[in-house]
Amino acid sequence: MAAGDVHRVWFPEMVEHLRLCWRDDLSMEALLGLRDELDDMLGRIRSTRHISNALFRCPACGHLVRGADPHVSVRATILALVRFGVAAREPARALETAWSTYRKTAGLDQYGHVAASEPDRIPGCAHADER
Repeated sequence: MAAGDVHRVWFPEMVEHLRLCWRDDLSMEALLGLRDELDDMLGRIRSTRHISNALFRCPACGHLVRGADPHVSVRATILALVRFGVAAREPARALETAWSTYRKTAGLDQYGHVAASEPDRIPGCAHADER
């Protein structure tokens, strides 16, 4: 699971939205739309409740930096269907396989967006100008 990906924290409002919006015949595009809604909801909940990102110490220089904002991936959305009893395990497993195929074919990232090329790595600390 990528850094910044939501894997354990699903707020009750998000689970309720998942239950209300889920249908077994949901298209892949609709699944991506649902993921976008859940991701927006996560951002709003964290903002209104003043939940900030964890602090991490840079192993290179010791500088304290905030972690990346968490996001809801398409796979996390699919896994939540089983976790919260919205869908049965086998249909969710089939959906996960279909998503993986669709993602590769369409060139999408884990969030359902067009995959960007890998950014150039900055030698040394990426936050050196923050010190």
